[in-house]
Amino acid sequence: MKFAICNEMFQDWILEDIFRLVAEIGYDGVEIAPFTLADTVTEIDPKRRSEIRKLAASCGLDITGIHWLFIKPPGLYLNHPDDELRRRTQVYLRDLIRFCGDIGGKVMVVGSPKQRDVLPDQTYEATWDRTKAVFEACLPLAVECDVTICMEPLDHLQTNFVNTPQEAARMVREIDHPNFRMIVDVRATYAQGEDIVKAIHDVKDEMAYFHLNDASGDGPGFGDVDFVPILKALSDTAYTGFGSVEVFDFTPGGEAIARKSYETLTNAIGN
Repeated sequence: MKFAICNEMFQDWILEDIFRLVAEIGYDGVEIAPFTLADTVTEIDPKRRSEIRKLAASCGLDITGIHWLFIKPPGLYLNHPDDELRRRTQVYLRDLIRFCGDIGGKVMVVGSPKQRDVLPDQTYEATWDRTKAVFEACLPLAVECDVTICMEPLDHLQTNFVNTPQEAARMVREIDHPNFRMIVDVRATYAQGEDIVKAIHDVKDEMAYFHLNDASGDGPGFGDVDFVPILKALSDTAYTGFGSVEVFDFTPGGEAIARKSYETLTNAIGN
């Protein structure tokens, strides 16, 4: 199992220091939230993109990919019924694909729950179709940049669109493209009331990435979730991708979160 960690928990750290620390702890990769680097990825010039890629490599790390795609800039909405708003979002999704490829990332996690909700005057089916159309229009560029777009099911407390792993897997099957897959997130799966081990087995053929966190939103080891059966399920299904630590409470500090999460996960593998 390869472990990565998301960068946004290191709130005031520069990337160089984050990379050095997580490599020293033993992580294999880092997942980048673009909004932590700039208000829009178009502000990140080719030189800096190359520097990020080379710095990760110099530390023996992979840039696994990017997430929190639409939190900045403001005004993005993946499946909005307004054609112009949706077009702008599609343009920015293409900018994100280029950025991800430029820094060496392979996976783009489409979470951003409030930029994908089914609006009150819209149907689920129409929202579904618009979402698929945006993804499908971007997939040729994803192939060119060697990037896989991954739909992230998020629980009903965060969004009313694509809440379960089974729904995300359905979208993967309908789009039917090797550069469109899905991820499973431990916290979101628990919050939706799903059996995480069963979900892993159910969507093993559609899944290309995995978020590791406690049901509380803390890091592994900071709550009550037992990661032994979760990691066993990933092993039993021959999962070969990354498990990336994503947390929502940064109070303990980035280094403490990174160290305890890694220790918890590696101990879980040993068990």
